[in-house]
Amino acid sequence: MRAAQSLRGRCSRGFTLIELLVVMLILTILAGVGLATYRNSITTANEAALKQNLFVMREALDQYYSDKNKYPPSLETLVEEKYIRALPKDPFTQSTETWQVEFSEPDASNPLAEPGVFDVKSGSDRMALDGSPYSEW
Repeated sequence: MRAAQSLRGRCSRGFTLIELLVVMLILTILAGVGLATYRNSITTANEAALKQNLFVMREALDQYYSDKNKYPPSLETLVEEKYIRALPKDPFTQSTETWQVEFSEPDASNPLAEPGVFDVKSGSDRMALDGSPYSEW
């Protein structure tokens, strides 16, 4: 009877150091996986926002060209002439000033038309999740 009581007393003392270390290791692994998933979801959301912003600005450039038969001299012209309400922020640089613009080639059929903003791209130097640079989107 004494052996049973001493065995019962030994089991109720608490956790061993090994058990605590195993639990801490499992929690660390779960936290690491959760943090990686969280960061990927934020990047995916920013990529979706960048695609949408580029689509809206390119659509406005096309509408401007259709209306005036020339490209705008700057992105701000799209706002001034109400083709878009405001220049969107680049989600990776958090600025409206970092958009990279490409100017059109001079039009041989219309020599008086000045080259204007033909395309717009992100000013970010980061790489996308698919491995392509955002500045090439």
